[in-house]
Amino acid sequence: MPHSEVRKMETVTLTIKNQPGLFLEADSITPDAFAGKKAEEIVDLPVYAGREQFRLGDFFEVSGRAGATPAETKIVVNGDLSRVKYIGMKMTAGEVVANSNADMYVGAWMQGGKITVNGNVDAFAGTGMKGGEIAIKGNAGNYLGAAYRGDWRGMTGGKISVGGNAGSDLGTFMNGGEIVVGGDVDVHVATHAEGGKIVIKGNAKSRLGGQMVEGEIYVFGNIDLMMPGFA
Repeated sequence: MPHSEVRKMETVTLTIKNQPGLFLEADSITPDAFAGKKAEEIVDLPVYAGREQFRLGDFFEVSGRAGATPAETKIVVNGDLSRVKYIGMKMTAGEVVANSNADMYVGAWMQGGKITVNGNVDAFAGTGMKGGEIAIKGNAGNYLGAAYRGDWRGMTGGKISVGGNAGSDLGTFMNGGEIVVGGDVDVHVATHAEGGKIVIKGNAKSRLGGQMVEGEIYVFGNIDLMMPGFA
């Protein structure tokens, strides 16, 4: 498409109005699900609380309209998202900005586009990630860029950056892509890794590279205890 024909990205703004009693599974908050829809259609997308299905509009105010394609769609989510899971799950293009802390599985199995979280994320952010970018301004929980439980296929592409600290089991079964952590990390880094690159700008505890086959780990700070074979 010639430069003069590039379409402007359209923005949909979500503002949480009702907090879920437990947790909300909102894998419909993606540019792929929103693309081509107006606000009055987006409010009807399904979300789940336990076994019950609800409408996205039951929990969020929705304004704006999506672009014609995922790549032309930007989603801005405001309010406390600490009980909202699966934001940006499996997205292929476009942009999501979460202006608070977010729950588990941010960008899980993501293939493209960009997610920015202006806060902390819980466990399994970027699990099984294949492409795109996740920028976490705060801290990340356990299993960042790792494989899902019981799976051996972790992150294969894309980039995750964390401004703060990250939890344990970072990059488990990682096969590609890049993770950069600005702060410290907990135990178990790149366990079973067969590729990829991890940069830790702070300190690490122990068990880095356990059963690692290939890949790279860079630690700018101190390591509490090195694994045999790395010392």
